[in-house]
Amino acid sequence: MESVQAIKQRFGIIGNDPKLNRAIEKAIQVAPTDISVLVTGESGVGKESIPKIIHQLSHRKHGKYIAVNCGAIPEGTIDSELFGHEKGAFTGATQTRNGYFEVADGGTIFLDEVGELPLPTQVRLLRVLENGEFMKVGSSKVQKTNVRIVAATNVNMFEAIKKEHFREDLYYRLSTVEIHIPPLRERKDDIHLLFRKFASDFALKYKMPTIKLTDEAVSLLLKHRWGGNIRQLRNIAEQISVLEQNRTIDLKTLQSYLPDSSHNLPAVIKHTKSDSDFSSEREILYKVLFDMKNDLNDLKKLTLELMKNGNVKEVTKDNESLIQKIYGTEEQTYDGDIEDLEVLSIPEQTELTTSPQESVIPNSNDKYHFAEEIEEEETLSLQDKELELIKKSLERHNGKRKLAAAELGISERTLYRKIKQYDL
Repeated sequence: MESVQAIKQRFGIIGNDPKLNRAIEKAIQVAPTDISVLVTGESGVGKESIPKIIHQLSHRKHGKYIAVNCGAIPEGTIDSELFGHEKGAFTGATQTRNGYFEVADGGTIFLDEVGELPLPTQVRLLRVLENGEFMKVGSSKVQKTNVRIVAATNVNMFEAIKKEHFREDLYYRLSTVEIHIPPLRERKDDIHLLFRKFASDFALKYKMPTIKLTDEAVSLLLKHRWGGNIRQLRNIAEQISVLEQNRTIDLKTLQSYLPDSSHNLPAVIKHTKSDSDFSSEREILYKVLFDMKNDLNDLKKLTLELMKNGNVKEVTKDNESLIQKIYGTEEQTYDGDIEDLEVLSIPEQTELTTSPQESVIPNSNDKYHFAEEIEEEETLSLQDKELELIKKSLERHNGKRKLAAAELGISERTLYRKIKQYDL
């Protein structure tokens, strides 16, 4: 078995970070087996090196090695790319095509960005992992394949499973062994080493002197977040190598090539509702219900005032805000004329009724007191009285609404609404 240092030299891996070394050790250990491997890590950390190590150290090293970027293949054609298709399976399928799983039989397939696979394709892939079987698109014939699958993703798989973007059973089938590549910001000691390697390579490529960093510039290089990881570091080294005339790079010069790292900080957004959220919603609901109850009480008081003294204009002026709330924005330009307001009716639960022994009647002092021996049949609701008056007025004027409305002291529009309301 080759050592970690020998593998680094063979595959051009730079760095001495313990986490990186551990990832390479795991790749060396699983290579001789056919265990499925999932490589995780941020974009740009170099995940593609691990599948190459596994393939070259396995008994499949003489077979085909195919790397597939799942995120770069359109959803409509990815099944055809992976599993092949029969002639006439879909529009444009002019001939039979072999997919990657058929071509790579006996070798290794590297599925990069496996988290981007559509759900129907995940089902097909799961079948390949479980028993090595697949069917071409448009075919009913089951075919067998013997491939080693190594997958890689920069997606948080548990979040993807929670959102139902990735199958949980497929995740556990792929990640028999999981190898994590640390981000560059966690490999502080490797950053300057990598920069010097890239600077040397570009100096050789473009036939120019190698750039060097001052101590202050090196300190800034180590403090930077490196959201794009090794890929971003390589791009910065190439830009400086090509554009700068002075081959000694100071702090200010390096700073001009680095983006503001404060804009690269991740935002943590919590989507789940906490108990306090539900509590606040309940409080709002209770407040709305209490407000409705208060409005209903105010409405009862207003109706009683109308029945008691009949001073309509004074009552509506004092309760204008309540009337606006009841009748909505259409009545917000209310000018104090009761004619445009519908006659208020009392709900059945709040009817003003009297017993045979008691009845509410106004006296000369506008105070209620009780009179005995009033007949029960005299008890009528305001709604019944209103209906009776409208009927009598319409009968008196032979159904002419304009004359009936004038007699009742309301607008013709209000009368029309009442006719419709009572289905007269």
